[in-house]
Amino acid sequence: MPPPIILIRTLRGLTLASFLLTVTGQSCLNYGTPSSSGCLCPPGFGGSDCSQPGCGGTIFDGSSRSLAPLSSASGGFPNLTSSGCSCSNGWTGIGCNVCTTSSACQSAYSAVNGNASATAGIAQTSGVNDTMICNTMPVVWAASELSCQVNNPTLQAIYPLQSTLNILRTQNASLSPLHNTSGTTLSPDGSPAAYAQLFYSGVEQFSCVASQCTQSSTSTTDTWSCSNLQCDCLTNTTFCGGVANLTATINSLTGPLTIACDTTNTCHFQQQILNGLFGSSGLAMENCVFGECVTQAVIDSTNGTASLNQSGGSAPLSGGVIAGLAVVCSLIAIGVAGVVWGWVLQRSARKRPFDGDQSGGVTVRWSDVSYFVQPSGALDRSIFSRRSNDGETTILDGVSGHVPAGQLMAILGPSGAGKTTLVELIAGKAKSGIFSGSITFPPLTNGQRPRVAFVPQTDILPAILTVREALTFAASLRLPESLSPEKKATLVSTVISRLGLDDVAETRIGATDGTGRGISGGEARRVSIGLELVGCPDVLVCDEPTSGLDSVSAWRVVNVLKEVARGGGGLFGVVKGDTSGKGVAVICSVHQPSSRLYHSFDSVLLLSHGRALYSGSGGLAPARHFTSVRGANIAQAGESEVPPYEEGHNVADYLLEIASAAPVRLFSSSRVSEGKAEENGVSSPNPNPEKQGGLTDAEALMGTHRSLTREYATTFLTQFQVLCGREWKSLRRDKTLFFTHVIISAILGAFCGGLYFHTGVTIAGFQSRVGCLFFLGSLIAFSSLSALYNIVEVRPLFVRERSNSYYSPTAWLLSRFFFDVIPLRILPTIIVSTMTYWMAGLAHDASHFFKFLFILVLYTLVMTLFNFLLATLFRNGGIAILVSALTALYQMTFAGFFVHLTSIPPVLRWLQWLCPLKYTLEALSVNEVGSGLMIQDELQGVPIDISASLIMQMLFGFVLDSYYRDVLVLFAFIVGFGIAVIGVVWLKVKEKR
Repeated sequence: MPPPIILIRTLRGLTLASFLLTVTGQSCLNYGTPSSSGCLCPPGFGGSDCSQPGCGGTIFDGSSRSLAPLSSASGGFPNLTSSGCSCSNGWTGIGCNVCTTSSACQSAYSAVNGNASATAGIAQTSGVNDTMICNTMPVVWAASELSCQVNNPTLQAIYPLQSTLNILRTQNASLSPLHNTSGTTLSPDGSPAAYAQLFYSGVEQFSCVASQCTQSSTSTTDTWSCSNLQCDCLTNTTFCGGVANLTATINSLTGPLTIACDTTNTCHFQQQILNGLFGSSGLAMENCVFGECVTQAVIDSTNGTASLNQSGGSAPLSGGVIAGLAVVCSLIAIGVAGVVWGWVLQRSARKRPFDGDQSGGVTVRWSDVSYFVQPSGALDRSIFSRRSNDGETTILDGVSGHVPAGQLMAILGPSGAGKTTLVELIAGKAKSGIFSGSITFPPLTNGQRPRVAFVPQTDILPAILTVREALTFAASLRLPESLSPEKKATLVSTVISRLGLDDVAETRIGATDGTGRGISGGEARRVSIGLELVGCPDVLVCDEPTSGLDSVSAWRVVNVLKEVARGGGGLFGVVKGDTSGKGVAVICSVHQPSSRLYHSFDSVLLLSHGRALYSGSGGLAPARHFTSVRGANIAQAGESEVPPYEEGHNVADYLLEIASAAPVRLFSSSRVSEGKAEENGVSSPNPNPEKQGGLTDAEALMGTHRSLTREYATTFLTQFQVLCGREWKSLRRDKTLFFTHVIISAILGAFCGGLYFHTGVTIAGFQSRVGCLFFLGSLIAFSSLSALYNIVEVRPLFVRERSNSYYSPTAWLLSRFFFDVIPLRILPTIIVSTMTYWMAGLAHDASHFFKFLFILVLYTLVMTLFNFLLATLFRNGGIAILVSALTALYQMTFAGFFVHLTSIPPVLRWLQWLCPLKYTLEALSVNEVGSGLMIQDELQGVPIDISASLIMQMLFGFVLDSYYRDVLVLFAFIVGFGIAVIGVVWLKVKEKR
């Protein structure tokens, strides 16, 4: 389609939105003022309705000035070029309204007014210079005329003849020598105003008026800013009824108006619709001539009172910039206030007296512990329904026992006996099934609940840290802040020595799954135990600490546990030189210990099918108990299903043999009354603990009334500092990920910049510009997938540390933001965007570049937080990656590049409002065309010179002036995703066994 037709249809499509004629049935054209004698016309017009321009003469002639006659060749309109109208000496411009010499002003004024003073509008004082001059500069002192040629190539393609725009700018009508001219008005309401008329080949096409004008001047530019612009198209003229009827468009030119003129005789007629058509500079006017007849007294008095708004060249900040600065300052203020408040809390915590000298000495009791789980796929039970045992699987059934402080208990049983479930319940871990019974501890003297540490089967450790650094990290977060760093370091060294880890204390842990070099499996298990010991626990629970280890490593681990049981409570005392301490109750589930390991345990609990077959002393006591049971069965029934014990064999193997095929009678014999329990060798918890020690049992850690809140040993600021320290060490030691992001971003920047190198300003070039912006947005959407993988990778470590109350999830997320988002997301985005921007030849000024960069950084944060959200929502990383990739494709579809936004079917159109890439691409495009980008092309021999904003609206449907709206929407996405991530991490990403 030829470009002129495109422009014509675009102009026809612009609808009249807010224009209403001020005076219905106006009788005075060119915005003349009705009077008793007819119409008061702007200078240069006359006739009964101000429709005829002056022909010859001067503007001082007023109503007596000769007028251009109507011309049938011009459709019945006056034509200045065919009427033989010529300008007098000293006057120029179409209509002869612009003075060129002072003598022309003086002679023209004297011819009409004689010797009358031209300074009647100012106070008469002695020494007033009454000399009239012709001001030919853009600045206006009273009332100035200007006449310019409109040489826009696109307009000339439709209207090839000469177009001229005349403008009268009135600063102060009373100071102009024209204010008393007969039949003339300089302002519709007496305020500073502007009149404009466009002539095409000498025939007036439309007229405009604007009021409430202000003038601002610099050394190079004079700017005339008005409000209340109104325009009226003359029906049946070339512009308003010819080949392209622009009536609706011209009549819709309303709102603010700016006329900016410089010293190169160039002016710009700027209005919203015109800016959209011809660029941000509006309609350019060239070869302008300025002329104002004014007395020297007016100039002197105006300079004296400094009535002109002289500007030093710095434009005021826009509302959007002010709002953005306010938001940034508010965020900085909130951040500073948060840091100060955290610092105050941190200092307060460090000044508190240390009350952790006493640990250990806690006896663990559990009574009638049962645990049930629903079958896989069963629906959750309604809170209004009664409990039903239908379909439930019993894991534990009425198990009781106790472990006094200073003893090491082994929980034995075949696979599936319920060992892991029992130790997890004792440790207070969150479980997904139904728990009943009680697990109690004597209260501590300070009223707090005892510290129960849990060592899981799997060693989940920070691979990048050394053994000492990992233990120091745990001590920094699990010990009170009132304990000095020096004492914490002493405690860490003591734990390392007790665990026999001195030789590997400065060795990196490495991957515990065998994929990376580091410490051995036995050493890793001891490090896992050490992470719990630095918290100085009162009770230590281990789930199969010897599984997967050779006999030597297993023996070392059990020896460490036994030493902890005997004197682990003295760890706090170590920092004060006191090695004595109360014993710690240590409970371990053991799968199949050797005879040497078995005899290291003080007591044994034997489980089979979730029920206790024996609970009592270790060593040979269990064998004697079952030998006694066997003898009783033979005496009563003549036979026994309990196998005999062979002297010298491993007692643990014998017990596992019994538990693997335990006869029903054995369960019955084990569930005896309390009075016979001791006779059968099964110890029962004391039903009245108040008789022992005079203390009431503490509330069970795993009960129905367990508190939903956890107390952290350190303040939020300390947690954040310690986490940032670990993240920094990880980033500094494992540089692969960081340098990979930086190098790839540089390569992609060079590729993208080379692909769009020096993009032109043709229509095809503009499409390439938007394509470049779309490419950058799509690149960010897909590259942010690495953020998802990183969260999935560190999630197990976070869950373990959170379950042990190391830190708040918010502190962890904030540290991830600083050491993942900034170096791995924002920095690569800046690199690739900067290289592409300058290589592609986008807007060459700093303000538009930083606005461009700001949008891409915001979009990077949006996509990073969105991938964080997916990584926290889905345990399966594959599902999260699939959803993220599909979401990126959805964004590419509704971003506005592949499909015009207004052509999307209404049933799907609403999806664009949920697409962050749409707002990103729109803001980037608006920022690019907002730099004044003009499309300069030639199609079928017709020159094109129109604003890129017009092409942007036609091709993509983006909204002009939507940059700051898009910024706010992207901020809303960031806040929404950020809150969602924090909520999901707090509520969902936690240990559930």
